[in-house]
Amino acid sequence: MNCKPSFSLLLVIVAAMILSGCASAPETDHSSRYTLATDRAPSGNFDVSGLGDAVPVYEAPRRAGNKSPYKVWGKQYQVLDSNDGYVARGTASWYGEKFHGHKTSNGETFDMYAMSAAHKSLRIPGYARVTNLDNGRSVIVRVNDRGPFHSDRIIDLSYAAAKKLGYQARGTARVEVAAITVRPDGAMSIAGEPFSPGDSTGYAESRVKASGDMATANRSLFVQLGSFSSRDPAEKLLSQVRAVLENPMRVRAVDTSSGRFHRVQVGPFSDEDSARRTQSLLEARGFDQSILLTDTH
Repeated sequence: MNCKPSFSLLLVIVAAMILSGCASAPETDHSSRYTLATDRAPSGNFDVSGLGDAVPVYEAPRRAGNKSPYKVWGKQYQVLDSNDGYVARGTASWYGEKFHGHKTSNGETFDMYAMSAAHKSLRIPGYARVTNLDNGRSVIVRVNDRGPFHSDRIIDLSYAAAKKLGYQARGTARVEVAAITVRPDGAMSIAGEPFSPGDSTGYAESRVKASGDMATANRSLFVQLGSFSSRDPAEKLLSQVRAVLENPMRVRAVDTSSGRFHRVQVGPFSDEDSARRTQSLLEARGFDQSILLTDTH
C-alpha cells in the first residue's frame, strides 16, 4: 500500500495549518481586549436613589497606577506629587458597559454601578467630590483609574456616579472636582479646609449658587502648569512660560499634609473663558499638562 499522502491530501493539510495559524494570530493594532467596540449604558433602568457616596478612608501610598510620567496615545502625562488642595473645573464624561469587569489602572476591577472615577493626574487610589455646576448636585467618588484622555475633559465618572449627578443622558457635564485628603488619623480636608463627608452636598450647592463662574469671594481662577516638591524645577518651568507668555504668573508655595509643594500658576483670571483661552494658547506652545483650578490670591 502506498503510504505517501496524495497531493490533494497535502493541500488539505496545508489549508488547515493556515486556518489554524489565522485563528491564533496575535492581535493587531485595531483589535481590543474589550468585547464591545463602543461604550454604552447598561440595559434597563438602574436605580441610583439608594446608592451612597464612596466613603473616604486613609490608604497608604502605593505604586500601582502612579507611574509618572506615563504615555497614552503618544502623549505624556504627569501624576501629581500630592492631591492636597486640588480643585479644578471642566467637562466630565462617563464610562460604562464596555469597561465593566475589566481592570482599572491600579489593578482593581471597574464596576459601572459603583461610585468611582478615572483622572489623568490625581494620585490613585484617592477620593474627590464632584459637583455638577448646572444643577448643584454633588457626589463623592473613589478615583482608581486613569483617563479620560481627551484634552477637553478632566474626569470620567462611572455610569452610576454620572446618573446621580443627572447627566448620564447628555453624556457630559460641567463640573467641579475637589480632591479629598485623608490623613492616617482619619481627619479629612478638601481645598485646604477641614471636611466631613456629611457636609458635601450643602457646601457644594452653596458654592454653585453663590457663583456662576469659577471665582469665589476669596479665591481666583488660575491655570496651573505643575506642582513640585522642590522650588528649583518650579522656577525653571516658570522661566520657560515667561518666554512665551506675558500674563501674570507665579510660583506659589503650599504646605500640605504631605509636605510643601511649589505650584506654577498663570493668573489670576476674572472669568473662565479668559482662562481657557490662555490654557489653549499654552497647549499650542507645548505646555500640555495644565489644569484649571481655583486658588487663593
